[in-house]
Amino acid sequence: MMSSAPATLPFVVLVGNPNSGKTSLFNALTGSAQKVGNYPGVTVETSSGNLKLGSGTVQLMDVPGLYSLRPVSADERIAVDIVSGSSKVDAVVAVLDATSIERGLVLVSELLEAERQVVVALTHTDVVRSEGGEVDVPALEAALGCPVVEVIAFQRKGLEELLQTLDSVLGKPVSTGLNLVYPQIVSAAIASLQERFAMAGVDLSSSEARHAILDEDSVFLQQLSVDRPELAVAIQEARDGVSEGGSSGRMLDVQARYAWASHVRSKVLTKSPVVSRRASDVIDRYLTHRFTGLIAFVAIMFVVFQSIYTLAGPLTDAIESAVGWLQGVVSPWLASAPHFQSLMVDGLIGGVGAALVFIPQIAILFLWIALLEGTGYFARAAFLMDRLFGWCGLNGRAFIPLLSSFACAVPGIMSARVMPDERSRLATVLIAPLMSCSARLPVYVLMVSAFIEPRYGPVWAGVALFGMHAVGLAVAIPIALLLNRRILRATKVPFILEMPRYQWPRWRDVWLTVYSRVRSFLQTAGSIIVALSVVIWALTYFPRSDASDAIYAGDYQGLSTSVRDRVSEEAYIGQRRIADSYLGRMGRTLEPVFVPAGYDWRLTTALIAAFPAREVVVSAMGILFGVESDGGEEVKLRDRVREATWPDGRPLVTLPTAVSLMVFFALCCQCMATLAAIRRETNSWKWPLFAFSYMTLMAYAAAVIVYQAGTALGWS
Repeated sequence: MMSSAPATLPFVVLVGNPNSGKTSLFNALTGSAQKVGNYPGVTVETSSGNLKLGSGTVQLMDVPGLYSLRPVSADERIAVDIVSGSSKVDAVVAVLDATSIERGLVLVSELLEAERQVVVALTHTDVVRSEGGEVDVPALEAALGCPVVEVIAFQRKGLEELLQTLDSVLGKPVSTGLNLVYPQIVSAAIASLQERFAMAGVDLSSSEARHAILDEDSVFLQQLSVDRPELAVAIQEARDGVSEGGSSGRMLDVQARYAWASHVRSKVLTKSPVVSRRASDVIDRYLTHRFTGLIAFVAIMFVVFQSIYTLAGPLTDAIESAVGWLQGVVSPWLASAPHFQSLMVDGLIGGVGAALVFIPQIAILFLWIALLEGTGYFARAAFLMDRLFGWCGLNGRAFIPLLSSFACAVPGIMSARVMPDERSRLATVLIAPLMSCSARLPVYVLMVSAFIEPRYGPVWAGVALFGMHAVGLAVAIPIALLLNRRILRATKVPFILEMPRYQWPRWRDVWLTVYSRVRSFLQTAGSIIVALSVVIWALTYFPRSDASDAIYAGDYQGLSTSVRDRVSEEAYIGQRRIADSYLGRMGRTLEPVFVPAGYDWRLTTALIAAFPAREVVVSAMGILFGVESDGGEEVKLRDRVREATWPDGRPLVTLPTAVSLMVFFALCCQCMATLAAIRRETNSWKWPLFAFSYMTLMAYAAAVIVYQAGTALGWS
C-alpha cells in the first residue's frame, strides 16, 4: 500500500540500471502497480512505499534508473541527488541484472564508495540459467564485501531473504571490499596530493584525493577556491598532471571501474551465455537496419491499428446495444418528468455511453503497447528513431517520451526528463502533445466508421486510423527542427543505448498496463465526462417552450418538399431546439470562424466543449446530434452524424469534413492537464501558452486546407 512515511522512518533507496528489474522488484515488495516496461526510461519520478521488516517499518523509494552517479539527464539527477545528496539514506538496495552484470557492477562500485550501506538484489538469474550460465553468489559477495541476495520478483522468490538481509544491515557500520586498480600516474598524483594537504594541516583520505583528482564535478575545488585557494591550486595541478597522459580523469576512473567489473564478472559468472545473444543479434540485424527496420516498424504499427479497428467492432456494438437498452428501460420510468427524463437519458446515459463505447479500442491499443514493451522491441524502435530525429536536433531518447504521449501527453511530458540537456528536453516537451493520445482515438474511430469504412472497407479504415496517429509524429519532426534551429538552438547529443534482451512479455505486467489505462479512462468518464455532459445537456436543453416548438413546426411546413423529404419534422424541431439553446447560440456565434473547415455550429460547439479535455468531444456530439424521440429504436452516434444536414438539406459531414475534423484533433492542444504538466516541467506559463497557441493555429490551418482541398478534388 502506497503511503507517505514519516521522516523518522529508516530510509531505503532502490537503485539500479534502467531495465534491470528495479520497478518489478519495487512492486513485488510494496504491493503497488508501478508501470513496468522492457526499455529504459519507465520510471521518471520517485515512488515510495512502506516495508515491514522484523525490526519495524522502513520507507522504500524507487528512483529513476542510473548507469552512474554522474548524472546526464534530469531524471538521473533526481536519483543521484537522493542517493548521494544531503538527504539521510540508511541503506541502498542495488538491483544488479545478472544478464548485464559487468555494466551493473560499475554503478555498484560507485554506490559502495559513497559510504552507503549496500545490499545487492541480483535479478534475472533465471534467464542466465536458461541460457546455460550460472552466477556464483558467494563469490560475488566476497568480491563486493556486501550482502548479495538472488531474487526473481515476478515469482516472489528471494523477497523474504532480501527483507531479512536488509533488516540485518540497518544501523551497522559500512564496510566494503572494493579494490579498484588505477594507473601509476593516478596513484602518484593521489600520494602527492595527500602530502600537500597534510603539510597544510588537512587530513585527506585516499578515496577523497582520488575523487578530487578524477571527478571534474567534485565539490572539493569549488569549496576550496574561496577558503583555501592554495589547496585548490594543488588539486588543479594534480588534475593537470594526470591529464598529461592523454586521458581525462573521468575516463581513467571509468576504465578502472570497468576493468574491475570485468575481473569480478570472470570470477562469478561460471559460464557466459551466448546462444540467445547470437539469436538476438540476428533479429536485430533486420529490426535495427535503416531500411528493413523501418519497414518492420511501419508494418507492426499498421497491424496494431488495423486490429484496433477490426477486433473492437463486436465489443463496441455490444456496448452500444447495452447503452440503447438502458436508455429504453429508464425513459418510460421518468416519462412524468420530461426535464429529468432528458437529463438522465440524453445527458448522463447518452453522453457517457457515447464515450464508453470506445473502451475496447483503448484496451486493444494498450494491450499492443504492453506486448511490444515486454518483448524489448521498443528499445529497437528508439534506435531507429535516433536516425529519424537526428536531423531535427533530437536523439533516440526522445522516442521514450513521445511513445508515452501516445497513451497520454502528461506522462510523456514528464518522461522528457530522460533527455540529456535542458534545451532538448524543452523541445521534446513542446512536441509531445502532438502525439495522438488515447483521448483522440474515439474521434478517429467515429469518423472512420461513419465515412471511410462504409465506402472503402476495413483495410482502408485501418490505414486511416494508422495515418491519423502518424500525422502528429510527421508534424512533430519539422516543428522540432524549427524549435532547435531558430528558437531553442539546442545541439544534438550522441545517443547511447544498450539493447535489452528479447523476452516473452509477462502477462501480469501486460494485464496491469491494460487495466490501469482503461481504469484511468473510466475514472475520467466518471468525473470530467459526467460533469461536462450534464453541463452540455443543460446548455443544449434550455431555453425551450411550447410556443417555440409551434414556431419551429410552422417553419418546417414552409420548407421545400425536397428538404422535407430528407429531414423529418421531429428531427427538424429537435435541431432547432438545440440551435436556439444557450450552447447553440454560442456555437452559431463562432460558426463563421469554422465554416471554412466544413463545421457548422454543432461541430463548432463540440470543439469548444472539448478544449478543457478532449475526452468530452464524443459525449458532447452525442448530445448535440441527439434527437429526443427515437421510437424506441437504438440509434448510433455515427448514424446521427451521417444523417445530419445543413439548413438547406445538404449532408453536414462529408469525407473532407471527417478528415478535416480528425486532423484538427490530431494537431490541437485540447487538454488542460497537458498545459498544466508543461507549466510544471518548465516552471513558466510562457511555454504552455506557446504550445497551446502554435498547436491551435496549426490545427485550424491544417483543417481548413484539408477540407478545401478535399472538396475541390470532389471527395464529397
